[in-house]
Amino acid sequence: MTQLSVMLQEGGNPVFTAIFWIGIIAVFYFFMIRPQAKKQKEAKKFRESLEKGMKVVTIGGIHGKILDVQENIVLVDAGGAKLRIEKSAISPDAAADEQSVAGKK
Repeated sequence: MTQLSVMLQEGGNPVFTAIFWIGIIAVFYFFMIRPQAKKQKEAKKFRESLEKGMKVVTIGGIHGKILDVQENIVLVDAGGAKLRIEKSAISPDAAADEQSVAGKK
């Protein structure tokens, strides 16, 4: 027998190979892609819901209170300093943690 025919015989059933690759793709989708898309959707929803008076934390670690909300920019009072910050720089995770801590007190 030629080497090619031996390789084809050892390769196994192509149906099982296809099922294997479909399974790998499904695992990547359900454990990596889908959760990331969900997290991005929640972050976008959070940033759209920002309003005056909310306490927030930026991704750089600045804690403050929102004074004004514009289209893409938020005016934050951080210990007497007024800072203009992009909405995308406000961390939804840190804000949620701070609100849950405030709710427990």
